[in-house]
Amino acid sequence: MSERIVIGAGATGAATARRFAANGDRVRVITRGGGGPEVPGVERIALDAARTDELAAAMQGAATVVNAAMTAYDTWPETMPPLFDSILAAAERVGADYVMLGNHYGYRQTSGPVGERTPLEPHTRKGKVRAELWRRAEAAHAAGRLRAAEVRAGQFLGPGAVSPFTFMVAPKVLAGQLALVLGNPDAAHSFSFTEDVAAALVAAAGSERAWGRAWNAPVIVATVREAAERLAERHGAPQPRLEQLTERDLALLGFTAPLWNEFPETAYMADRPFIVDDTDIREALGVEASSLDEAVAGL
Repeated sequence: MSERIVIGAGATGAATARRFAANGDRVRVITRGGGGPEVPGVERIALDAARTDELAAAMQGAATVVNAAMTAYDTWPETMPPLFDSILAAAERVGADYVMLGNHYGYRQTSGPVGERTPLEPHTRKGKVRAELWRRAEAAHAAGRLRAAEVRAGQFLGPGAVSPFTFMVAPKVLAGQLALVLGNPDAAHSFSFTEDVAAALVAAAGSERAWGRAWNAPVIVATVREAAERLAERHGAPQPRLEQLTERDLALLGFTAPLWNEFPETAYMADRPFIVDDTDIREALGVEASSLDEAVAGL
């Protein structure tokens, strides 16, 4: 039995905590509001993870810290670095291993498949933040201050997941209404099922092969249209109707909420095929992707 800390209780963080607990580990889930799954073996702690001293005290005795924290999407450049620095520093202080949930924004834009050896040469604000967060953890690992690894996920699918598909497409499809889509609905995309990402985080935490590098989580390659059609079939909804959001649409939506102003810089991942190579994690850690049917079943 090991002591595990999970920072964040979004869909992936909660799934990770449940998996640790199912393995017989003792789990502490730390969030600002004290949320998290209410299952045996999971203790929920209300704490601001930016308070390093208090966080380190709450982490005492932990073997592994999984950082699945997230700040508001439009505030990443300002809010993510200090939060992640605090979590990393607390993990170092208590001598715990550190597994960080990341994404694909940091990779260099390319027309081919994106693998872990694709250079981190981002051209977007949020991509630069994501790359820098991993570089800081990697530097701590290289200096021997702790063992670190990163699991990089794509656009999330799954119950409780927050992504353009789950909040823009799925509700409209299930209601039989027109869904406006970010990017080309017929371009191949690399989705990540939250349960698969949780399995990858747990596998990384338990493997001696995981440390000192990043791993692409298992992906489900499908178009948005295919995902929408599968969702409709699973729930008996009408044939989906999809239309691509225009630049004008996004500009107008930007007046309603700052979130919408963040999407144009990552449009390259949605306007044309974006394929992620997940070979390493499948072959080295034995984590496979679920089917598209499984990923959309709970939406």
